[in-house]
Amino acid sequence: MVEWITTDGLTDYDDATAFMEDRAEAIHRGDADECIWLVEHPALYTAGTSAKLVDLVEPDRFPVHTSKRGGQYTYHGPGQRVAYVMLDVGKRGHDVRRFVQDLEHWVIATLAKFNVTGEIRDGRVGVWVQRHDKPLDAHGQPAEDKIAALGIRLRKWVSFHGLSINVEPDLGHFSGIVPCGITEHGVTSLVDLGLPVTMDDVDVALRKTFASSITPYGNN
Repeated sequence: MVEWITTDGLTDYDDATAFMEDRAEAIHRGDADECIWLVEHPALYTAGTSAKLVDLVEPDRFPVHTSKRGGQYTYHGPGQRVAYVMLDVGKRGHDVRRFVQDLEHWVIATLAKFNVTGEIRDGRVGVWVQRHDKPLDAHGQPAEDKIAALGIRLRKWVSFHGLSINVEPDLGHFSGIVPCGITEHGVTSLVDLGLPVTMDDVDVALRKTFASSITPYGNN
């Protein structure tokens, strides 16, 4: 059984991390159900385990939190749905790569509910959308913007941290970092794409697509 929690308002990042670590340990012990936690954070930057200081363009713009998740720098803030995934990967097959792919497919399936085609790219973490409304890039290919970020950590085969989908954040706040170390592509959101989508709409879509996207519990 997976418990779903949705927290209204803005959740402190350190409080969220403490909750996830405690819940992951309880899941490992068998004392708690797996959990998907949907939150928003106040404006902040997080540095994953691969973050490079040079990619922190404006270190004084927002609080910067060192995170134990994989990945580089990312932004969290109002208008962005963060989905923290506390799931037993050990009992879902002990396959980290497949688990990350499941998370990507979950985002893609969620975006499809709004007729948005999300795609993944080799060497680029996250989910991307082609921008046919923008000029072609230097290679003559359609421009691409990032719409969702992923970064997880495993402890005793239980995951925490997770993914974020840009619903209607202030995209200008991404300029204080080099998001995920990538300079040649931009960042977008569902509202930036012209879709009148609310946070509640995204939450409904995440719930509807979860079971068909994530490897079932006990599938070894």
